[in-house]
Amino acid sequence: MTQIKTGTRMMHYVGKSLLRAILLTAFFMAPSANAEKAPPTELTEDQEMAIKHELSKYAVIGQQQVIRLTEQATTEYSGTLTDSQLNMPGAWMLLEDGKTIKRIDLDGQAEDAPAQIRILMYRAALKSVARRGKIHAAAILYTGKLREDSDDEALVIEYEHRLGIAGNKVVPYQVENGRVAYSEPVASEKPFQIFYDSKSDAKDGSN
Repeated sequence: MTQIKTGTRMMHYVGKSLLRAILLTAFFMAPSANAEKAPPTELTEDQEMAIKHELSKYAVIGQQQVIRLTEQATTEYSGTLTDSQLNMPGAWMLLEDGKTIKRIDLDGQAEDAPAQIRILMYRAALKSVARRGKIHAAAILYTGKLREDSDDEALVIEYEHRLGIAGNKVVPYQVENGRVAYSEPVASEKPFQIFYDSKSDAKDGSN
C-alpha cells in the first residue's frame, strides 16, 4: 500500500426526485408577478435562490448525520482495539427516523469468516435495508496496516448517506496504556455500494 497523502474530499449529490420537489416548491412559492414575466421553461432569480437554499439545507443535514453516525460507531468500536483479540469489522446504521443508530448483528453467520468476507457481508446486509428505504446512512469500520512496510495500524471508516454522500476516512492510531490514541484522519472518495450502484445513480436518486 502506498503512503496515504493528507487531504479531504467528499462527494455530495442530491437525487433528481428531491430536486424536482424543490423546483415545484420554488415555482409555487415565487411571486405571481415574477412567474408571469418569466418564460415557462426558465426559473426566476428568486426561484433559483430558493433551490440553492433548499439544497444547502439538505447537504448540511446529510453531513451532520454522517458525522454523528461515524463518531458513535468509532466510540463503540474503539474498545475492540485495546483487547487481545484479532480486530474484526463492525457495521452501524442510522435508521429512517434520523436519530436511532444501531450496530449490525449478523446473528452468528460471520463467526468463522475472515475480515474481508465480513466486510462483504456487512455491505450486502446494509444494501438490503438501504434499498428498502429503512436507513438514512451506513458505516463499516475495520483496521489495517497503514503501509505494507510498517506495523503502524489505521482505523478505516467507510460511510454512505442516502443523499449521495460516500467516502472513506483513514485514522492512524496507537494503543497506549490500554487507551486508543488517534492521529489526524485522512478522508477520500469511495464508490457507491450501499444506497446506489454508481455515481450516476446517486445523481439520479435511483437505485
